[in-house]
Amino acid sequence: MSASSRSIWSLAWRESRTARRRLLLYMSSISLGVAALVAIDSFSANIIQSVKDQSRALMGGDLSFNSNKPFPTVIESLFDSLSRNGVSFARVTTFPSMAVVPRTTGTRFVQVRGVTDNYPFYGKIVTEPAGRWTLLQKGPYAIVDPSLLASLNARVGDTLRLNLGTFIIAATVKDIPGAAGIAEMLGPRVYIPARYIAETQLLVFGSIADRAVMAKLPSGVDPDKFLKPFKARLDAQQVRSRTVTQSEMATADAIENLSDFIGIVGLVALLLGGIGVASGVRAFVARKIDTVAVLRCLGASSGQVLSMYVAQAAVMGLAGAAAGAALGVAVQFALPQVLTEILPIDVQVTLVPSAVLTGLAVGGWIALIFALRPLLALRNVSPLQTLRRDTDAEVLRMRWTDAPRIVVNVALLLSVVLIALSRARTPQQGLWMSGATGFAILALAASAAFLSWAARKGLRTGWPYVVRQGVANLYRPGNQTRAVTLALGFGAFLVSTLYLVQNNILRRFTTTAAESRGNVIFFDVQQDQAAGLDSIVRSNGHEVVQMAPVVTMRIAAINGKKVSDMLPVPRGQRGRAGWALRREFRSTFRDKPAASETITSGKWFGEKALKVAPDTGEISMEDGIAKELNVKLRDVITWNVQGVEIPTRITSLRKVVWTRFEPNFFVVFAPPLLEAAPKQYLLLAQVKDPAAVTLVQREVVNRYSNISSIDLTAIKRTVDRIVSRVSIAIRFMALFSLAVAIPVLFSAVSATRRARIREGVLLKTLGATRGQIARILLAEYSLLGVLGGLTGMLLSILGAWAVVRYIFKTPFAPAIVPIAGIAVAIVGLTLLIGLLAGRDVFRETPIAALRDV
Repeated sequence: MSASSRSIWSLAWRESRTARRRLLLYMSSISLGVAALVAIDSFSANIIQSVKDQSRALMGGDLSFNSNKPFPTVIESLFDSLSRNGVSFARVTTFPSMAVVPRTTGTRFVQVRGVTDNYPFYGKIVTEPAGRWTLLQKGPYAIVDPSLLASLNARVGDTLRLNLGTFIIAATVKDIPGAAGIAEMLGPRVYIPARYIAETQLLVFGSIADRAVMAKLPSGVDPDKFLKPFKARLDAQQVRSRTVTQSEMATADAIENLSDFIGIVGLVALLLGGIGVASGVRAFVARKIDTVAVLRCLGASSGQVLSMYVAQAAVMGLAGAAAGAALGVAVQFALPQVLTEILPIDVQVTLVPSAVLTGLAVGGWIALIFALRPLLALRNVSPLQTLRRDTDAEVLRMRWTDAPRIVVNVALLLSVVLIALSRARTPQQGLWMSGATGFAILALAASAAFLSWAARKGLRTGWPYVVRQGVANLYRPGNQTRAVTLALGFGAFLVSTLYLVQNNILRRFTTTAAESRGNVIFFDVQQDQAAGLDSIVRSNGHEVVQMAPVVTMRIAAINGKKVSDMLPVPRGQRGRAGWALRREFRSTFRDKPAASETITSGKWFGEKALKVAPDTGEISMEDGIAKELNVKLRDVITWNVQGVEIPTRITSLRKVVWTRFEPNFFVVFAPPLLEAAPKQYLLLAQVKDPAAVTLVQREVVNRYSNISSIDLTAIKRTVDRIVSRVSIAIRFMALFSLAVAIPVLFSAVSATRRARIREGVLLKTLGATRGQIARILLAEYSLLGVLGGLTGMLLSILGAWAVVRYIFKTPFAPAIVPIAGIAVAIVGLTLLIGLLAGRDVFRETPIAALRDV
């Protein structure tokens, strides 16, 4: 380091003694933004690493094969062949059932999982009492979720009945790989030995079941390379396959998508902090004008002075970023405790140096680049400033053509774009983020300019003096209109946008759940049981809302082209989705649309189609699945309905509200086409008395033990619980955004503190009272608060509309009253901070004005 450099650093250190606390306060505006980036990046990295470490335990093997029907003979032969070559297989069959504990007569909908003796290959299942998992290899035992015992008033050792099968409850599940606590909200899990599934007689024609086969490969074999030769054969038989690598990538993608969404909030908070830094440093520069003038008299060049204060800003900016990084690490260690029940893995929280260093670098750079703009004004301070006193505005004013200012502006713009690109998943997303941020800043700056213009043009001599004085402060030299409007508007924009997104997404669930007409659904109802079930429900005084027939089928051909000729669909190729071509459809038939459906194009079945089955029947298809299959009105789809091929033509497309708790279907047939097909039924009932739900479920199980039922009020409670957790998370982000805005607002107000004190003291000298000065400040900050809150509110409606419409793809409805309340709160916050910052105006004496003349 050269002698001149050492002298600048030494001078900067000595000169900063009187201003370190204030400069650090300004730089703290950046801390919360850095904290958000560090916390999100660290937590995301920890989750992704945990997924990598636990991916085999999450899946239970190296490969998984899934089908919702028994595996075809050709696939079973493949498994037998592979087992002779060192591949081990374990099986899990998952299906719903009603569980009954005879001792307490309690009934409960459960998820039964029949497992083979060697399941799982990876990971350890912990039971309470410990070590009971191996009992599943020895007899008809069941291991259940703890919630099942609580809901049935049962205990370990009780007998559990699943249709015709009986089991002894051996233990409860304490910990199982890949199972989040939220998984058992719909129905508790019951693990039984796979060899006893047949005894339950629950897997009959049309039963819902998922059959999974986990494979353990010999050591050193790559799962992706191993699967490749068999992939086409599996796809042809409509067997889904996944490797542990694919599962790991899917989980990591989901986590990264969540991190990206929250990270955008952190990025905007960081930029908002940068605005706070610029405002605060502007106030700092105004306080240092006299000091700089003295240093210039003592021989310091403008470059040396600028270097000295840039060094101070760099150090303090780094200190603010370091404080934010420390806070981010603390938040990162707390996040797993909050999200334990939602995450499907055990997150191993460790310090992520790369995230901390990135936060320090980005935060320090943003603080420095935003501080440079006002610091450049120090070059305008001349030695003559010690003899004659220009206004702060005259000293701090810089020409637009000033070369250093242009360089700093370009660097600032490029910094924002580069940071956005580094945070985004794609360059397009990064550019959209940058453009949206720039648009918000320009809109806020334009509104501030409009307010100044309107204040100048609209001021009337007939207004009370204190109002005229407060309004005039909005356009006088050295006004704080732009700085405060940016800080307020950005804060209001962030908070209101988060609230609107939350309100629209959660409203989609809560509103549609409330609109559902029934609260108990019965399924796996055989044809000869439908009338009896209907009778039980009605005889107990309950309403049968809907009885829907269900027919299972697959697509055989589209417009004459067989599905086997369309599979497999090459990755990334546009066209028909492979999953939609391979899936088994559970379709229905009826003569009119359901309450949860709306015809979007075409027409419902005509009178002729409702009476006679033509050679090519009519179907109505849901919009989304039609897009996945790349089909349109008048296209012909041939269905394989349990071995019988039925050609149909699409005559209408429907929009379905899937979140309503009612039977909904991708495909609806004209009745004559499927009336003779083997079918099951779904029955939706309205049981108004919550206590009667258990009674009717028990009566149905006692008569038809294979029929399962779900109390939809329990699902609604589950949805409410999830909604509540999401609301808490979003409210936290909203409060976090507001917390960022507060120090930024303080910095913005401080930027004109010197001018406000001078004006206040002069007014006191001319005879103004403290009350009059307070009302002047009240008028000024009221207008600033209204402008900032209103502009932020309007921007938030636009931003939330774009997020809800294009990211979540749901209809948008602005919640005017709540965001107006947020705007009012912002106005109140502005008044509070403005009056707190104005305390110095009240304290100063008139003699101070004379000293400054």
